[in-house]
Amino acid sequence: MEYYNKELCVTCDELTAGKDALLCYSTLKSLCRRGRIQVARRGGGEGACALYVYSSLPDKYKAKWVAKYGEPEDTMRKERLKAYVVMDEKAREWFEAYEYDLNGVQTHLKEEVIAEYTTNASVLNALIECHQRMGVETRMRGNPRRDLWGGVQNLCESLRDLYGHTLPANLARLKEKVSKYKREGYGTLVSGKLGNSNTIKITEEAKELLIALKRSRVPVYNDRQIFEAFNRRAEAEGMKPLKSLAGLRSWFKRADVEQLWWDAVHGEQAARLRFDRRHRTKLPELRDTLWYGDGTRLNLYYRDERGDRRSLSVYEIIDAATEVLLGYHISESENHEAQYHALRMAIGVSGHKPLEIVTDNQGGHKKLAAKGILSKVAVMHRPTAPYNGRSKTIESIFGRFQAEVLHQRWYFTGMNITAKKETSRPNLEFLSQNNASLPTRAELLAEYAKAREEWNALPHPATGRARIDMYHEQENPMSPVVTEYDMYDMFWLKTDKPSTFTASGIEITISGRKYAYEVFATAGRPDMVWRRKHTNERFFVQYDPTDMSRVRLITLDGRFERVAQPPIIIARAHAEQTEEDKAFIRQHQEDIARERVERLVAARHIEQKYGMSPEQHGLNSPDPLGLPKEKQEELRRRTALHRLAKQPQTFGETVKFESNQDWGEVLMPTADESYQRALSKM
Repeated sequence: MEYYNKELCVTCDELTAGKDALLCYSTLKSLCRRGRIQVARRGGGEGACALYVYSSLPDKYKAKWVAKYGEPEDTMRKERLKAYVVMDEKAREWFEAYEYDLNGVQTHLKEEVIAEYTTNASVLNALIECHQRMGVETRMRGNPRRDLWGGVQNLCESLRDLYGHTLPANLARLKEKVSKYKREGYGTLVSGKLGNSNTIKITEEAKELLIALKRSRVPVYNDRQIFEAFNRRAEAEGMKPLKSLAGLRSWFKRADVEQLWWDAVHGEQAARLRFDRRHRTKLPELRDTLWYGDGTRLNLYYRDERGDRRSLSVYEIIDAATEVLLGYHISESENHEAQYHALRMAIGVSGHKPLEIVTDNQGGHKKLAAKGILSKVAVMHRPTAPYNGRSKTIESIFGRFQAEVLHQRWYFTGMNITAKKETSRPNLEFLSQNNASLPTRAELLAEYAKAREEWNALPHPATGRARIDMYHEQENPMSPVVTEYDMYDMFWLKTDKPSTFTASGIEITISGRKYAYEVFATAGRPDMVWRRKHTNERFFVQYDPTDMSRVRLITLDGRFERVAQPPIIIARAHAEQTEEDKAFIRQHQEDIARERVERLVAARHIEQKYGMSPEQHGLNSPDPLGLPKEKQEELRRRTALHRLAKQPQTFGETVKFESNQDWGEVLMPTADESYQRALSKM
């Protein structure tokens, strides 16, 4: 809407645009052709739009105009008034930077106050400009008696309706405000009440006393009691008493004051969570980049053997990128064994090592870390900050798992006792009434495994795809593949102390239970050659807690020696022995006899080599007891000495000596040769 040739006109868009248009464009054109609406200006180039005389509009369209835009004269008046005022951006910047003292603290103005003061400054600028313009016009017309300030006051009130400024309505006060604003600038618009009469004044000494009363634990004061106790001491010590309990409460809520008493009232951990700065982080995008491990209560009840309602603990390993539950272990309480089994299951599901694993700093994790398991499972292991649940993504995942999946079971235990929602708590009356219908422990374990599968199949909140599908479809090129030897290194534990491999094999004690092992060669026969070298040697034993059917023997200097298996057990009573037992006994007796011969041959050849044999000193070596006769003959034959008592001296003696020898003596190995052969078999 605008004036054109002294006629109030409206534009085509104002009449026809929008869903609530006064009339359609074709109707407007028809009325113009019939002369029902007068065209003041036709549309043309350079942005000139068509104008229609408002007074020529039919009455029904005028009524629609007033309903949509208001009275045209009022509209035009407001438009003319808007032309007077230009928002002063410099004023806004000045008021945004302004600070005032509020009980000893430099404080910025509130946003609504900044907006009010900026509007007042902008209106004052318009009033000053109006007064100056009217003065110039008055002098040019030679009418010095014209009431200029009356016109300024009228403009001020018109702008009040339009902008809602808070300048004085009284002419004398308005003149004073304009004059002071011209002299001193923006600062004259700031209320003198800020930081003074509307607030309580607290000295440094009073501040310390109030904080001490707030922190007092013996006795504990509420705010009213602090107010009364302070005023009693203030009167005795000559301090100014407080007048307002509401003002005191407001003062206690100030950010800089809260930090001085919050820990005493609510606890230091609550204060740390409230005031310490927290990082803003993002989760990884690829699987196996970051795993979280943590234990919590398994939030499902079960019925024990006595019929009592009980709950268990569960330790979970979670992939942070996909929120997949990878591995878990259920036990009576969280300990290093639960953590160990959960980690092992997670590695089995993944087939890869994570780049990083994050756990809390509880004792179980310390024990795993001391054994080196955590550092072997992941490229990097780090604990979270203690007592800082918000830093662990797994806490959030646990909460949603409980709320979305476990909560569907009627025997749900409820969430953490700090949860505030009523739906986070169990219906104890219903549980008590149906205690006999609670699942058994075995049923609970199966139900929890089913719940984990449900969670993994649910859509991830960020992608909308099933969590388990996200995990299996991804590949992390930086995550190492787990090999069989990695499993030995990561999850096979080693005894703290070495054990001796005796004639009966080697024994270890794990969790109060004894395990015996033997080293075997082929066909399930004890390895007698290995025993010859290592019987009574000490070894560390590396074992798999989930499968004790074989162990690895590790030397004291850390080298792998052999795999050992449980020994063959045979019945002592002859009547209970099987044919396999009897065959094994016969074979073993032969092996033992052969080993005795080999051991004695090697030893006697050594003593013969260095002249230490009893026979070399006119004595006889004792025959081994219990050795079969053929083996004793073999021993004597392989260890017989050359006749050293009488050596041939002449040709005749030499011929006689040779004639007394047979081919068995000639072909029999010498003592030195037997010794070397025995050594080669060791």
